[in-house]
Amino acid sequence: MAIFEGAGVALVTPFREDGEVNYEKLEELLEEQIAGGTDAIISCGTTGESSTMSHEEHVEVVRFTCQKVKGRIPVIAGTGSNSTKEAVYLSREAQKAGADGLLLVTPYYNKATQGGLVTHFKKIAESVSIPVLLYHIPGRTGVTMTPETIVTLCKEVPNIVGVKEASGNFSAIAKIMHLAEGCVDLYSGNDDQIVPLMSLGGKGVISVLSNVAPAQTHEICASWLRGDVKKSMQMQLDALPLVDALFCEVNPIPVKAALNLMGKEAGPLRLPLTEMEPEHKERLARAMKDYGIL
Repeated sequence: MAIFEGAGVALVTPFREDGEVNYEKLEELLEEQIAGGTDAIISCGTTGESSTMSHEEHVEVVRFTCQKVKGRIPVIAGTGSNSTKEAVYLSREAQKAGADGLLLVTPYYNKATQGGLVTHFKKIAESVSIPVLLYHIPGRTGVTMTPETIVTLCKEVPNIVGVKEASGNFSAIAKIMHLAEGCVDLYSGNDDQIVPLMSLGGKGVISVLSNVAPAQTHEICASWLRGDVKKSMQMQLDALPLVDALFCEVNPIPVKAALNLMGKEAGPLRLPLTEMEPEHKERLARAMKDYGIL
């Protein structure tokens, strides 16, 4: 059984002006996501600025999220690292904190061979007992996992259950599903490719768009899953201008700006991320107005 079906939000981490985590605003965001129909919370992923958190902050944000969600929907913790030892530590701590699953990005910077990737992910998955999703985003990590590597991990490691695919390579994604024989739960990592990926057997999306449009992103997936392909397709197309604006600068710069424009007080970014350029912010505001969320 999949960890979730539908739209999981890659949730931002709100910060105070002094850079500390704003737990009051985090709780508000969690409640708004659940009320909006979001199907899962992804805590401390890329969008959550996990790369600038200390281990203590990382674990505390996951723990707080699990405590506030209270099992109403699954919580998946981002615990990947380019250090296997660090990823094992974060994964164990996330399980202790109550996470329902883990999202593990491929090792970045030092990279790895395909055999190294298999060993890395096996070591982490075997250190916990909760389900694991691989996260394939070569544009950020500089590492490409082959379809064969992804399928091998899902077949050979019982709690590696699927992959968040953000490569945009649909030939490779199709090959994953051809080889998988049903063993890979596939999620889109790109908000502009939800419907195309679900047409290949995907379960849904791990979404940045859901931060600002949870009900709409949920409905794109829900419509597809209940067989209303025409509605799902049209909703996907209608969202494209906003999705483009949300990625006109590196994520999560635009989505935090969008939440602040909506009065959600997501706060500042942590360096090296900086505030959105004025002309891009104007474009984002126009797209939000056109989409009906501002």
